[in-house]
Amino acid sequence: MSAVPVPQPRARAASAPDSAGSRRSLGAGLLLGAAGATVVLLASGQTWAEGRAAVGGGTLPLSADGQDVTGLPAALAVVGLAALVAVFAVRRGGRVVVAGLLALSGLGAGLSAYAGASDSEALDEKAAQTTGDASAGIEALSHTAWPYVTAVGGLLILLAGLLALRYGSRWPAMSGRYDREGAPRPRRAPRTAPDPGRPEDLWKALDRGEDPTREA
Repeated sequence: MSAVPVPQPRARAASAPDSAGSRRSLGAGLLLGAAGATVVLLASGQTWAEGRAAVGGGTLPLSADGQDVTGLPAALAVVGLAALVAVFAVRRGGRVVVAGLLALSGLGAGLSAYAGASDSEALDEKAAQTTGDASAGIEALSHTAWPYVTAVGGLLILLAGLLALRYGSRWPAMSGRYDREGAPRPRRAPRTAPDPGRPEDLWKALDRGEDPTREA
C-alpha cells in the first residue's frame, strides 16, 4: 500500500519566496515614495536662482526659491503621498489606477523641476516689483543645484509608482474587519436561569425584562 503524498509543505515552500518578494517590494515602494515626496517638498523651498537687479547707480541682490519658480513639484509630491496611501485602500483595478497616478505625479514633479532649473522669469518678476520698473533685468544670474535635487525626488516617487504597478497586486490591502457587512459579531454568553437562592440574580433578571420564575 503506497503512502498518500502530502502537498502542504511543498505549497508552503513555493509560496514563501513570493511572500518575501512581496514584502521587499512593499518596503521599497513605501521608502521610495515617502523619501521622494520629502525631498521634493524640502528642496522646492530652497533657493533655485540668484542674481542682481540694477537700481539707480547700484545693484540689489535677489533670489528665488522653488515655489517662486514653479509650485508644480510640491503640489505633485502631495498628490503622490496621497496616492501612496490610497494604494492600500483599493483593490484590483482601482489599485492599478492609483499606482499609475503615483507614477505620473513623480514624473511630473521631476520634469517640472528640471524645466525650472534654468528659469529666469521668477527673478525678472521680482526685479520689476522691487525696482518698480517693468523693464528691469537681472545681472549675474546663477542657478543652484536644488532644482536637480527636486527632480531626483520626483524620480524616487516615479520608481515607487512603477513598483506599485508591477507588484501592487501582491501587496496587502487595508483590513476589512471593520466593514459593516463583514464585521464579526461578538458572541453573547449563554444566559443561565437565575438562582432562586441568590436575590441579586433575581433583580438582574428583572432589570433585563426577564421572568425569573420561568425556566430556561
